[in-house]
Amino acid sequence: MPTTTAAQQRAQAKMEYDAFLAGCPSRRLLDRISDKWVSLILAALGSDGPRPGGDCAGEPRPMRYSELSRRLAGVSQKMLTQTLRSLERDGLITRTVTPTVPVTVTYELTDLGLSLRDLMHGIKAWAETHMDEVLANREQYDTRTA
Repeated sequence: MPTTTAAQQRAQAKMEYDAFLAGCPSRRLLDRISDKWVSLILAALGSDGPRPGGDCAGEPRPMRYSELSRRLAGVSQKMLTQTLRSLERDGLITRTVTPTVPVTVTYELTDLGLSLRDLMHGIKAWAETHMDEVLANREQYDTRTA
């Protein structure tokens, strides 16, 4: 029986990732990036702010915690902190502490996080563009099934 190296085992495991399988670890990652706060944080860090018409395109830039908190209306301090920690743990963002008075903490997308940038902006734009249609469909469905 031939032995395999650690690199060969990782390559084999990577080929076997299939999110349709119950035990696949990629399901946990899909759960993470499909969370509304994760999506919005990644979209916020992936743009330099709103543009005329509400579009949030442009260049990614670091943001301070308080700026993210203001940008993400309705997020609690606890949820924002937990979500930022999980994104840092997954390697999607970096946290930089600058020893100033008071201490400055900024968050920025990593290369891995940047690879999700266009996808997150696309999903956000799709939701904003099609919300009226979805609401109309919900109302039609609810009146039909009532």
